[in-house]
Amino acid sequence: MTFCSRGPINHRFLNMAYKFTVRNITYRFDDLKAVLAKASPYRSGDVLAGICAESYEERVAAQIVLADVPLKTFLNEALIPYEDDEITRLIIDSHDKTAFVQFSSLTVGEFRDWLLKDETDGAVLETIRAGITPEMAAAVSKLMRNQDLIAVAKKCVVVTRFRNTIGLKGHFSTRLQPNHPTDDPKGIAASIIEGLLYGSGDAVIGINPATDSPATVMMLLRLIDSLREQFGIPTQSCILSHITTTLQLINAGAPVDLCFQSIGGTEKTNASFGISLALLDEACAAALSLNRGAIGQNVMYFETGQGSELSANGHHGVDLQTCEARAYAIARKYKPLLVNSVVGFIGPEYLYDGKQIIRAALEDHFCGKLLGLPMGVDICYTNHAEADQDDMDNLLTLLGVAGCNFIMGIPGSDDIMLNYQSTSFHDALYLRKVLGLRPAPEFEQWLMNQGIVDEKGNMLPVNPSHNLIKATNYLSH
Repeated sequence: MTFCSRGPINHRFLNMAYKFTVRNITYRFDDLKAVLAKASPYRSGDVLAGICAESYEERVAAQIVLADVPLKTFLNEALIPYEDDEITRLIIDSHDKTAFVQFSSLTVGEFRDWLLKDETDGAVLETIRAGITPEMAAAVSKLMRNQDLIAVAKKCVVVTRFRNTIGLKGHFSTRLQPNHPTDDPKGIAASIIEGLLYGSGDAVIGINPATDSPATVMMLLRLIDSLREQFGIPTQSCILSHITTTLQLINAGAPVDLCFQSIGGTEKTNASFGISLALLDEACAAALSLNRGAIGQNVMYFETGQGSELSANGHHGVDLQTCEARAYAIARKYKPLLVNSVVGFIGPEYLYDGKQIIRAALEDHFCGKLLGLPMGVDICYTNHAEADQDDMDNLLTLLGVAGCNFIMGIPGSDDIMLNYQSTSFHDALYLRKVLGLRPAPEFEQWLMNQGIVDEKGNMLPVNPSHNLIKATNYLSH
């Protein structure tokens, strides 16, 4: 199905109704925000917010209306008023009009068709990134099938660097996530060693601490840094504490590589997280001042997830997926090493089942990559969602084909601290094998030097006397 402009239609823009007739029923949409919400693929969070289409016909009508909306409209009709929201101000004030010129004459439907053309390759997409607003990216994704989202995202190569190189074509990385319910250093060290022996951890060794205690976070930072220095591991560490805790520890001389923060797509949502753009500015500057990167200075790590704005009552009537895309405007400002959509973590109230989780993940990855972000996805679900590991296997494979930069590596795929299901060290090995992908090149060379993989990327048997295994007891004290 092609969503192209059919010439003059009976739309009335800016504070007037958008409408379309299906089977002699005229569907009217009060504003662009309503069109986007009604055009979204069905998901439980938009039902909870009371903004989703009430029928399949209404959704199709909204998609047809959306297909004929000129992209320029998104610069003139803010979903959340400019004066009320600093994310709206960031989006409008940072928009690159020169980059936009290349496609400014298109409607949303024409933009979809143009993105799918063979001649619209990765080099072309790189030149227009700054001209695409998050709302444009969200809008065009609503007109796309899953295969369209995959095909366009595959074209978008986004490379970042700190101690290794992440995002190169033909490569695929993992975040080693060794969480522990009591932040026990011995348990965490064992999980780190296990992950490294399975070739995991090139994106980052990242721990969600059970508490935000500065003393605990400092202990975990030193544990990872000691291991990294002892074995010369070309990777980076991150403790996913609140950004104010990280700032405090930077000032105390802690070995902070990456500065982490969860972000949302509205000012009100971020206020509920205890953050603002000014605070993120301060944290990014502090992390850069440490100059710890060996080959690059992408020092930020952001996590997002559809439903954050609704759960914070900060969505302003904007649909889940468009809110999510707006969060990417924040990430783009700080040139992060990693951006991770924790897609199924919030629960079935927002993404009910495997089908909704899969669709949301492909949307998030597409929108992030189109906007120039180094997107990863936590392929996950909570234990009360209508989803299982087969759904996650399907999503893992789809994201691998789409060129996702990284996923999570968790012992047994079961996070015993956060109590949700994600992907295991074995899942990453499967994807690398079936799609012919390799770890970050610097990390892969280290794996070969350690006798963990051979030159073809195959896992080698590890002797119980391997130095990494011996290090477990040392690191836990």
